Amino acid sequence: MASPATYFDALYTHSDDPWSVRTRWYERRKRQLTMASLPRERYRCAFEPGCSNGELSGLLATRCDALFAVDLNESAVQLARTRLAGIPTVHVEQRSVPREWPDREFDLIVLSEIAYYFDAAELETLAQKIRATLSPDGTLIACHWRHRYDEALQTAEAVHASLHALCAMPRIVRHEEPDLILDVWTAHGRSVAQEEGIA
Repeated sequence: MASPATYFDALYTHSDDPWSVRTRWYERRKRQLTMASLPRERYRCAFEPGCSNGELSGLLATRCDALFAVDLNESAVQLARTRLAGIPTVHVEQRSVPREWPDREFDLIVLSEIAYYFDAAELETLAQKIRATLSPDGTLIACHWRHRYDEALQTAEAVHASLHALCAMPRIVRHEEPDLILDVWTAHGRSVAQEEGIA
């Protein structure tokens, strides 16, 4: 099996949208599910590792005062920068996570279709980085494809179970369907209604 870097290089050599995230209804619907699952209307500073060509980033930017988006692949970073160029609150960099995790606090961390590329040791490092940089009022959201494919080192179920155990935060949203799993954890564990004082 090719390394993740080689795998993504090959994908972006043939297309600027390897997963058809701009055009496929599945992908557009998944982005809307992700946005609807965020428990807060607004976030101060969000981090999106594995931003790809910036389609989800564009939506996240509408809910965040600042968004830091990164990707391993140089072509993806350039595509995201071009797509998001008109949004001054978004910063895009090429980085390899979890090794090159930024040393700053975030109140939103978004893991979309990225964590199953990590082995068990990398996933543990990922959880450590999340715990170290997520603010006391922060949100972690993860969404992953459930169908098996060769490049994924773990299943979506295994990834989400590991995140739940390793990050050790209350889960306030759990959405499952045949194609994907989406989970939301918060540091405080309060529901949206509880946060608004109506429950």
